[in-house]
Amino acid sequence: MRFAVQYIREHIGILFMQLLFAGIFAAAFLLYHLPVAAVLYPAFLCFCAGCLYMAYCICKAYKRHQVLMRMQSMRGYTMKEQFFCRADSRDQDYYKIILKLCDEMQSIEDQRAGNYREMMDYFTVWVHQIKTPIASMRLHLAAVDSDLSRRLMSDLLHIEHYVEMVLTYFKTGSDVSDYVFHVVSLDEILKENIRRLRGDFIIKKLGLIYEPSGETAVSDGKWLSFVIEQILSNALKYTNEGNITITVESPKTLCIADTGIGIAPQDLPRIFEKGYTGANGRADQRASGLGLYLCRQILNRLGHEISILSEAESGTIVRIDLNRSNVT
Repeated sequence: MRFAVQYIREHIGILFMQLLFAGIFAAAFLLYHLPVAAVLYPAFLCFCAGCLYMAYCICKAYKRHQVLMRMQSMRGYTMKEQFFCRADSRDQDYYKIILKLCDEMQSIEDQRAGNYREMMDYFTVWVHQIKTPIASMRLHLAAVDSDLSRRLMSDLLHIEHYVEMVLTYFKTGSDVSDYVFHVVSLDEILKENIRRLRGDFIIKKLGLIYEPSGETAVSDGKWLSFVIEQILSNALKYTNEGNITITVESPKTLCIADTGIGIAPQDLPRIFEKGYTGANGRADQRASGLGLYLCRQILNRLGHEISILSEAESGTIVRIDLNRSNVT
């Protein structure tokens, strides 16, 4: 009904023209002293015919409107073919414009896809190449047990983590993913990450409160491990004294709490935005603003949810709901 009213408003001039013509004929008949009924009756018939034609035009326009609405969700040549099937002589100019725009859009998408593939290939090769000297440095440092070697080993671990973060960032922006879902053990993932980060615990003299829970979850072990490592790294980075506590709350919610500097209230609503570092990150100068953004993106694809509670100077609590409901 709304579409019909809008159509009539747009073509109201046709109705006025019909009334004008009927008035002209009536005036001419009156001047020649002819019966007015002789013009009113055919004018009424013409008006009825015009209304029927208007109804036909409204139905035709509405069907065309529905086709165009469906075309909004189409892409490329599919949209062009649909429009071409519905195009008449009045629409040929529009079809030529759409054809040109679709070709330009397809060309831009092809170029962008090609550039993205080249960039991904480059960074993939770069990541694998840089892992070789990292592994070599780790072997050399492992042969020496000193405060300096432990600190260098910790820095080397951070470098390796940032390298992986680069590749993860590009992977999360692509349509292709290597997610493999299966039953994973939370204890195994946690123990592996604790082992990798044990140097930071020792250097910063932080306590770890963790008891194996025996809990499992349906997820991708590799990507979930990346998220947990990122959260633990943040906890270690912003905790100068106290403990880091790892627990599994019911129902199947991983909880990582620290006694660090916390997050300012004005920063909490934006901590998952890409590139947002907040007051702590700006003070640290090393924060990239990608860690929590990547965690949220990965967990969304895994079907998990993440939430953070924090107060300035009172620590931070990160909860990951591992009940898979919506996988994106």
